[in-house]
Amino acid sequence: MKHSIKRQMAAGFIGIMTITLICCWLVNRFFLEDYYIKNKQHVILNAYKVLNSGVSEGRLEEAEFITELDQICATDNISLFVMDTSGSPRLYSNRDYKTLQRKLYVYIFELELPETAHILVQGDGYVIRESRDFLTQADYLEVIGTLNSGEPFIMRTAMESIRESAELSSRFFAYIGGAGILASSLFIWWLSRRLSRPMMELAEISRRMADLDFNAKFTSHQNNEIGLLGRHMNQLSETLEQTISELKTANNQLQKDIEHKIQIDEMRKDFLSNVSHELKTPIALIQGYAEGLKECINDDPESRDFYCEVIMDEAGKMNTMVKNLLALNQLEFGNDVTSMERFDIVDLVQNVLNSVGILLEQKEIRLRFKGEGPVYVWADEFKVEQVVTNYVSNAINHCDYDKIIEVKIERNGDSVKVSVFNTGSPIPDSDLDKIWIKFYKVDKARTREYGGSGIGLSIVKAVMESMNKDYGVKNYDNGVEFWFEVDGKAN
Repeated sequence: MKHSIKRQMAAGFIGIMTITLICCWLVNRFFLEDYYIKNKQHVILNAYKVLNSGVSEGRLEEAEFITELDQICATDNISLFVMDTSGSPRLYSNRDYKTLQRKLYVYIFELELPETAHILVQGDGYVIRESRDFLTQADYLEVIGTLNSGEPFIMRTAMESIRESAELSSRFFAYIGGAGILASSLFIWWLSRRLSRPMMELAEISRRMADLDFNAKFTSHQNNEIGLLGRHMNQLSETLEQTISELKTANNQLQKDIEHKIQIDEMRKDFLSNVSHELKTPIALIQGYAEGLKECINDDPESRDFYCEVIMDEAGKMNTMVKNLLALNQLEFGNDVTSMERFDIVDLVQNVLNSVGILLEQKEIRLRFKGEGPVYVWADEFKVEQVVTNYVSNAINHCDYDKIIEVKIERNGDSVKVSVFNTGSPIPDSDLDKIWIKFYKVDKARTREYGGSGIGLSIVKAVMESMNKDYGVKNYDNGVEFWFEVDGKAN
């Protein structure tokens, strides 16, 4: 990342540290020498005070005082020369005192040029100054003047050592500072990476959360502000996941409700269209034959009876369809109560088959019934009778070829399966899932021929779903089998 916090932190810390070290080096480079000189002034002035105090107290001849003075001069690299009033040496710190003696003469008799000495401090009986030696071209820091006893003196220390010390100190500081900058830069870079790693982890978590991936969790265990933020991010992720899940559930339910409403609207439209279509033909027939009777088209009794039979037959069909629609409506909307009771299903099926015996004889259909009773089941007896009646009626109306109808009752564990098979043409595979829809007819001409309305199998579907039991249809090469199951024992 071009503008990452890691780089900004490292650059900021390294920059501040580098500027600080450079400033320190510049202060050291340009002001350390002056500081050394000020310090030397203080040291050489203290040495003068010790000397002046000793002379005032008459200790100049004492060995202890001489030793103390020699120690000060050796420690601070000070050269000392004291001359008595007659011009003879009285006290000096090294054997080469003649140079200091000449320097003192020149000062006393004011033979120096102004440019050779620069006065730093003017005291009472002494002067602290910078002076240059013509012979060695070396600069010195000097204290020169008269002691309280009236004896002239001179004390000096070389400034070259001060400059060398300042230069050496600046050079050493530069080396140490450079090494410190390098080492500190490496440490700061490592620290920046360590501090930025959890922030990068949080950035990655937030990116994944933006993509609705809530499996990402902050795993760094830190007891600081970043750790607190990470824990809050985890809580936010869990809350968002739960909220989105609830929203999706609500949206899914809303979508189902919308689809259900659309489906109901479509069913209502189809229902009205189908009812109108189914009622149109019988109403037209009733109207036509009624007008014929009114206009006395045929006055003979046989014709009038025929017209009345047609009107009554069509009215009966309409009445049957309306009853079936009302029954189906109650089943589909849950208004009909399912009453579970124990009864002999073999006896029920046998009664239905007995009621259609005349139709079987008229159509020369052979019936095969396989079921030995009694077989007791738990179900709504009236609704099961509706299912069996619809299956048998459907088989009679579509029986063909060998004209055989086979009804079987079989035990299947805790269930009892009832099947009705008829020989004839199989149902096309494309229509197998549609035959349970209201008013759907595979062969409309044949259905109209026997007065079917396409509601029977819809009633079967509604009945079996109201009892939460399985039902279905199966094609064979020579016919079709419809079946359903009911409970064979009480639960």
